[in-house]
Amino acid sequence: MAIRRRALPRGWYPDEPEGLRSLVESWVKGSASLSRGALAAVAPHAGWTFSGRIAARAIASTIPIASSEPSTGGPQSRSSPLTVVVFGGHLPSGARPLAAPESSFETPLGALDADLELLDALKKPGILGRGLGADLELDNTVEVLLPLVAAIRPGARILWLRSPNDPSSLELGAALRGAALTVGREIACIGSTDLTHYGPNYGFSPRGGGRAAEAWVREVNDRRFIEALLAIDGREAIARGEAERSACSAGAAAAALAYAQAAGGVRAELLEYATSLDVRRDESFVGYAALSFFPRASDG
Repeated sequence: MAIRRRALPRGWYPDEPEGLRSLVESWVKGSASLSRGALAAVAPHAGWTFSGRIAARAIASTIPIASSEPSTGGPQSRSSPLTVVVFGGHLPSGARPLAAPESSFETPLGALDADLELLDALKKPGILGRGLGADLELDNTVEVLLPLVAAIRPGARILWLRSPNDPSSLELGAALRGAALTVGREIACIGSTDLTHYGPNYGFSPRGGGRAAEAWVREVNDRRFIEALLAIDGREAIARGEAERSACSAGAAAAALAYAQAAGGVRAELLEYATSLDVRRDESFVGYAALSFFPRASDG
């Protein structure tokens, strides 16, 4: 059975299991108003120093409302077994969506099993127009979130996907819902994307530098992408992310949204927003958001 080994260098996330568990537990317990019961969420994928806490909040929002306060080392019996689908990105418009073929994934908390039955259902002919290619590349968008999943949703299986930045990501999210119903699977989806990459390191400085540029990123560029997701408009989110360079993996967020829509209609909630400047001052910086999609509130 093939295992996908850790590929990111040291420093992206902790190496020592107990320290990792303790850190994640502090992040989850430190969220005073932790929203629960999300069908899907959007999480950033930078190194944990910059965005780990925000990503943890997004993933923790997928804990069922009926569950007790999670202990990151506790048993999966706190909620029923499930599969966490992580939609990664860094794929351009027109690319084929990708799936990791391995049967398990290495993390500091032990290996996470892949849900190969769900993957097989998603790969059946006619389900996806472009089909699924094999993801054999080094990419941080999924890997950096796996130790968080292992800590927050212990016992969960994983489906590792990457979505292109075009409307086929919406097809992928909707098709995943159909595949999950076929194999009788409970799913939580995470769409992995960072927001505007601004400054000389990224070759993108349309508002120059300094405080005015920082305000533009926070209040205009990132905000427009977030607003598209809050409006449950995946196509608009993809369009803004691409045209305005406000998301590096807009297709991943859109795929998670599309899954949630197919699972019964959604309301969206912005859980937290920050930039790397909140951790370290620099002329180049990146935006991060935790945003979750919940079942639509009953009218009754």
